[in-house]
Amino acid sequence: MPRYALKIEYDGGPFAGWQRQKDQPSVQQALEEALRRLEPDLPSIAAAGRTDAGVHALGQVAHCDMARHWDPFRLSEALNYHLKPLPVAIVAAAAVDDGFHARFSAVRRSYLFRLVSRRAPVVQDRGRVWQVGHKLDLASMRDAARFLLGRHDFTTFRSSLCQAASPVKTLDELRIEELHYPVGREFRFHLQARSFLHNQVRSFVGTLERVGAGAWAPDDVRRALEARDRSACGPVCPPQGLYLAEVRYEVDPFG
Repeated sequence: MPRYALKIEYDGGPFAGWQRQKDQPSVQQALEEALRRLEPDLPSIAAAGRTDAGVHALGQVAHCDMARHWDPFRLSEALNYHLKPLPVAIVAAAAVDDGFHARFSAVRRSYLFRLVSRRAPVVQDRGRVWQVGHKLDLASMRDAARFLLGRHDFTTFRSSLCQAASPVKTLDELRIEELHYPVGREFRFHLQARSFLHNQVRSFVGTLERVGAGAWAPDDVRRALEARDRSACGPVCPPQGLYLAEVRYEVDPFG
């Protein structure tokens, strides 16, 4: 069966996450139903990351096995037609060999988190950013973030429901930039690693926000990491500011 890789963009707001749910809408269900409009007996698909409810994607990757050969462009066009009016789009498709797996072949995942600091309610970006009403100090958050870089036991920063075999991960990048936002400021957190633990990014951002607000000192983040205790973590921030930005492979299937 010919295999295809799909690069997917979606607004996670209307969905209970990527993974198919019994009684709630999911991105996986939406895509599988669109695929079955093309080939009724299509098996389920696999994705690079199982984003949670409310989490968005700029570059999610999934693969599917089709019964017949498709021109990748025609496949993406057909899927986008059947996905309407849902906020899900196939932005690229490519034929790949049988050894390609959207999840297990991935060598790097990148996430973006958008945090807006302003008093007035956010309107245009509602559901797409986390908003706080107080000012944040960029230098303090950057100071604290450096303790999280590298290879660590991240027990403190993973959900108690996390199913990963080990809490040890290597965080390759945690970069924070401050941008102008109408009547406020936007802080963008860029994170990169081979893989992440469940709720790891949201735990990082929620904790670093406390540093930026002055409630934590940067060194408190180091102590929380070394505690290897979930109760030492700061608050887990809401999902709506989180985006799966990019998934990388040894050979880019999309060229």
